[in-house]
Amino acid sequence: MATGQLFSRTTQALFYNYKQLPVQRMLDFDFLCGRETPSVAGIINPGSEGFQKLFFGQEEIAIPVHAAIEAACAAHPTADVFINFASFRSAAASSMAALKQPTIKVVAIIAEGVPESDTKQLIAYARANNKVVIGPATVGGIQAGAFKIGDTAGTIDNIIQCKLYRPGSVGFVSKSGGMSNEMYNTVARVTDGIYEGIAIGGDVFPGSTLSDHILRFNNIPQIKMMVVLGELGGRDEYSLVEALKQGKVNKPVVAWVSGTCARLFKSEVQFGHAGAKSGGEMESAQAKNQALMDAGAIVPTSFEALESAIKETFDKLVEEGKVSPIKEVTPPQIPEDLNSAIKSGKVRAPTHIISTISDDRGEEPCYAGVPMSSIIEQGYGVGDVISLLWFKRSLPRYCTKFIEICIMLCADHGPCVSGAHNTIVTARAGKDLVSSLVSGLLTIGPRFGGAIDDAARYFKDACDRNLTPYEFVEGMKKKGIRVPGIGHRIKSRDNRDKRVELLQKFARSNFPAVKYMEYAVTVETYTLSKANNLVLNVDGAIGSLFLDLLAGSGMFTKQEIDEIVQIGYLNGLFVLARSIGLIGHTFDQKRLKQPLYRHPWEDVLYTK
Repeated sequence: MATGQLFSRTTQALFYNYKQLPVQRMLDFDFLCGRETPSVAGIINPGSEGFQKLFFGQEEIAIPVHAAIEAACAAHPTADVFINFASFRSAAASSMAALKQPTIKVVAIIAEGVPESDTKQLIAYARANNKVVIGPATVGGIQAGAFKIGDTAGTIDNIIQCKLYRPGSVGFVSKSGGMSNEMYNTVARVTDGIYEGIAIGGDVFPGSTLSDHILRFNNIPQIKMMVVLGELGGRDEYSLVEALKQGKVNKPVVAWVSGTCARLFKSEVQFGHAGAKSGGEMESAQAKNQALMDAGAIVPTSFEALESAIKETFDKLVEEGKVSPIKEVTPPQIPEDLNSAIKSGKVRAPTHIISTISDDRGEEPCYAGVPMSSIIEQGYGVGDVISLLWFKRSLPRYCTKFIEICIMLCADHGPCVSGAHNTIVTARAGKDLVSSLVSGLLTIGPRFGGAIDDAARYFKDACDRNLTPYEFVEGMKKKGIRVPGIGHRIKSRDNRDKRVELLQKFARSNFPAVKYMEYAVTVETYTLSKANNLVLNVDGAIGSLFLDLLAGSGMFTKQEIDEIVQIGYLNGLFVLARSIGLIGHTFDQKRLKQPLYRHPWEDVLYTK
């Protein structure tokens, strides 16, 4: 492996298996370091394509999302780092696919628990093809002031405290990602900071070893000293011992192997990492520390003394003139995300939507404050749900039953009415369910099914003003307005609409009062004296009876009743009900496999 620097200020990566926080942290680090271009060139989410919106400083950017590794590498040929956030189940396969791409030079595998046999194959392929694997079970790595992998070094506050926004003179390598964060802080306190830091991962077989990176650091002129943090278990540290003995490292190395406390236990202890388990005396922390010291590394007497050892080594380099003073820079302020600023109470932000009918923020959704479980346990019906979501209150059972009857009676009126006809034609054109449904719903209006609100509005106004049927009807006639809710193309005095009769029968038996319905009936009596088909239709029946429901329930003020009629609640009943039938007509045509509809010529009057 050896060679030198892995990253630079122009390094770009491909991020596999999108995770918002680590990607945003990478971009925030880029901005902190003054990079001109984001370090994340593209995101790979198997099966997905498009763009992912993120922030680069104050600017919102769109990062391309690719469905396959090959496509991402082809689209971003300058991206040579592959950051793999796949689970342990698929990490090996996706990492191998990335290693086989000619543009990829470094693969970082974050997942723990990757099968050792798979890891060995990755290591063999990488070494044979002069590529670098960091991990598995790693947090990644960082080149100060240039590039970082995923969550390396933690939060922006920690990065600033550790002075990682600009390069120092120390190369650091560790097995532990968590301890890396601690050591970045330690190094920043007693030296000019980190130049590059790598966490190789805590698995038994890391993709690259401690000595691999130390030898690489030795070839980077900007690195003046190295710090190594090993751990008990395995024999990785002995490859570094050999490199030191053979004179391959000519820069000071401060080293410590953690786990000296293992000897205090009577039996073998498995520490946090898979590889942190002593398999004999040579794998103990004490043996490794002694071997490193004998080979020429600077090894303190304890972990607590590690900071002092690093400081003494760095100060000596300064005295010898081998380290030039680094000019401190003030990093830019990272804009705080709105959500975190709101949570911390730093800003106030207006909401974009107001909702008073439902709430899905708790353990279960609530309709008008009633939990979903209560709705089911108390045996609520569709009418009850409508009363909660439309009227924001639980109406008496006779009211919700009336709503359900209206829905059942208005669900369909055959294939010949305009709404059903439109839906049938659209379905036969091969369109989907929603398109077919909407084409039918769009016909609802003053001439088809949309007269319920108008009927309620005019009947209420006339009744409240004590107009006689004559005064009401003739007054409407003078204005050139047909009386909504009166008249039918088929039904007549001798062929009454059964739906109207059923609604009136239910209301007379269950409503406290039917003042508005009785008024509508007197209007019908007058209009029938003019023409046999000017009967009270289903729009007029529902409109007048809904007024009785609202007034008789005692749960609505006069202002609320007027508002309900004005907004269009009653037409909403027809829209909801007729949607059932229109969906049925769509399914019917699809099931019958009906061909494209073409209107017959003989049914068209062609004229000039």
